[in-house]
Order: sequence, then structure tokens, then C-alpha cells
Amino acid sequence: AGRGMARLARAARIVGTGATRVAARSGRTPSELMEGALRAVLAQASLRLRDLDGLLAVPSLSHPRFMAAHHIATKVGLLSKGGVVVRKLDTGGAGPITALLEAKRMVESEACQAVAIVAGDAVGGMDSPTFLERADAGCRPPHADESSPEFLRSPVIPHGYARCTRYHMDRFGTTREQLAMVSVLMSRCAARHPGALTRSPRTLAEVLRAPQVAPSVGLLECARRADGGAAVVVASSRFLERRGVARRGNGGSGDVVILGGGEASGPLHPPPVIDEEMFSCEQAARSAFTACQLEPEDIDFFGLYDCFPICFVRAVEAVGLAPKGGGEDWVEARYRESEEAGGALSPAKFPVNTHGGLLAFGAPWEVPAMYNVHEAVRQLRWTARGRQVERARRALVYGNGGVFSASAVALLARAVNE
Repeated sequence: AGRGMARLARAARIVGTGATRVAARSGRTPSELMEGALRAVLAQASLRLRDLDGLLAVPSLSHPRFMAAHHIATKVGLLSKGGVVVRKLDTGGAGPITALLEAKRMVESEACQAVAIVAGDAVGGMDSPTFLERADAGCRPPHADESSPEFLRSPVIPHGYARCTRYHMDRFGTTREQLAMVSVLMSRCAARHPGALTRSPRTLAEVLRAPQVAPSVGLLECARRADGGAAVVVASSRFLERRGVARRGNGGSGDVVILGGGEASGPLHPPPVIDEEMFSCEQAARSAFTACQLEPEDIDFFGLYDCFPICFVRAVEAVGLAPKGGGEDWVEARYRESEEAGGALSPAKFPVNTHGGLLAFGAPWEVPAMYNVHEAVRQLRWTARGRQVERARRALVYGNGGVFSASAVALLARAVNE
């Protein structure tokens, strides 16, 4: 019984979220964006910097730093006191979710009281040649030349996803129009969010006639490059009770509990022949549901990674919204329902990426999965005005790194303080 009470006292909760404005070009460095987000989350959670005894950071592409977490911790003055655990985590776009699961472990197993997770990048402000050079280097096999079957043309990441797209089209009959519908749906979600970059919904015709970036991938089907920073604070239940934070603010709706999660890995470089073994998202989702003893039907809100339409389609299948090979039909059904409603998109019928995702909200490189967490917290606190999933109690958040190279899934729940 004593051990059970100790575990309960260390239960990990998301006590606050903070972010800078997402901008096409901010004029700020990633460090400045991370610091801004950190200051915002501390204010939102009624915490002080000295309350933190842990900090996790994901790396940036525009301004890479040696030991990036130590850099930002030094910059804000966190390392001026002892007993602080600082770590950088690099699983690509899955990084914020990997960090969320690591923060949970730090609270529950390392006796940390409050851990901040920070992410920020300024890829929107990079010139295109530099951006492509750095982005290409991460996913192109280092020794593959143009005669090699592993070789991918620039831009490498879109071409890698195009290879996966072609596999899905050939095996499951996914159509070009169904893929484009993902971008339309995301833009309709983003148009309801005051902080999203995309303010006007796109039409299917606009998406299909956009310039081609890679085979079956148009410009409006790529994650929308942006500058921005985001942060989350994960704290133990005992710490929150001592500080009285758990009963303050949020309209009395309480904090958000991190129930658990799962991770999985695929190849760093997309193989020349795509098969089902490379899609790490399914393995991560299965692990998360098993760890938390939940089923897809138990989830009210889904924050799914959508850097390209095929990533979203596979995520829809991985988390159980549709069977394997049926993700594109699920997307089309939601699109047709929206069309019949005059372009409206009901959260009741589409409880997914209500902020607009990478395709429409904005994508500062490895930050966007943090926006999935932010939106999930709003949904679970019932504060997602104009896009609220009614009485949402559980949420799933998913991050993807590389070309299905790393997947991390976390399950969250609303915790009401009686």
C-alpha cells in the first residue's frame, strides 16, 4: 500500500503549456523562441524557474547547438542551482512526444518534481538553399549516388514520403484526390484557430493544382515551414498539491495526466522497396494502447502527425480510426461530410488535429508534435473554443521523425480535482 501511495504521489501531470506566436518569419533565433515559450509556460502554470529540476530540449535545424538542452538551460539561468537534470533528445519530429514520455519517467522514477520540455526553430526564416541542404543531409544515405536504388532526389524528405505514397497507392488503391483531401481538411481546422498560419480554407482544386514538389506530393501537401517555440511542464502530483497549482486556474478543470505511451523505430533512410515493416507508427500505437490498457474507442481527441498526407493516412490507420488500407477512405468520408455541410468541419465527426496540424497550423521543424500536445491539453481542459470536442476525457498525441523512422505515441487523460 505504501509503494502504491508513493507512485500516486509521483504521478506525472501536464500542468502548463506555453508558446510563441507561429510566424512565417519571426526574426528570432531558436534559443530566443525556446526561452519565450519557457517563460510563457511558467507564467501560465504559476511556477518559477527555480521550481524546475529537469529540462528536456529537442534540437533545431536552423541554429544547431552542441548540447542544446544545456545551452538553453544556461541561457535562462536554470543551471545556477544544483540538482537539475538537463537532456537533449533527438528522435526527429517525434522528439516532443519522446520528451513527454521521458519527463513522465523522470517524475515517476527519478523523483523530479517539475520538468520543462522546450522546442523551437526558425526554419521559416532560412533561405531555401540552406534549408534544403540541411534537411536533405539528414535522410539521404551518405554513400548513395544517383545510380543507387537508395538514392533520393532533392528535396529528399518529400521524395521519401512520395516513395511511401506510391506504395500505398499501388497496394491499397489510394487516389491522388484522397491525398489532397488531407490538406483541405487541415486547412478547415486551422481556419478556426486564432494562432494558425493558414487563415483561409483551401479547396481541393487549389491543392491539386499547386506546384509539384515530388511525385504525388504538391506544395500544399508539405508541412508548412515556420518559426516558433513551444513548451510544456510536467510535474508530480505531490509537488502540485504542495504548491496548490492543481486547484488553481483552468476553470477548475484540473490537470492532464500522462497515462503512458509507446515508441518504435524504422529505417533512417527509406528503403528502395517499401513494405509494411518500415511503418513504425503502428508499432508505437499498439505499445501505447497495451501499456495503458485502452482501445481506440476510448480516445476522444487525436493529435496526429501530418507532415505529408501519407503520414496522416497511415496514422489514421495506426491509431484505429480506420483499418489498414482504409485510411484514405476515412479521409474521403470526412471530406464529403464537410462538403455537404458547406465546408464546415464538426469536431464531433472529426476529432483530429483541430488546430490544423503541420499542413496548416505551421511546422517549425521538430516543434509541431508539441502543438499536438498543446491542442490535446486544451481539449481535455475544455477550453478549445470554437473547436471543442464535447466532454473530451482522453487524448492521443503522435509524433513522427524522419520518414517513419521514429514514432512516439502518448495517451493523456483529463484529471478533475474533486
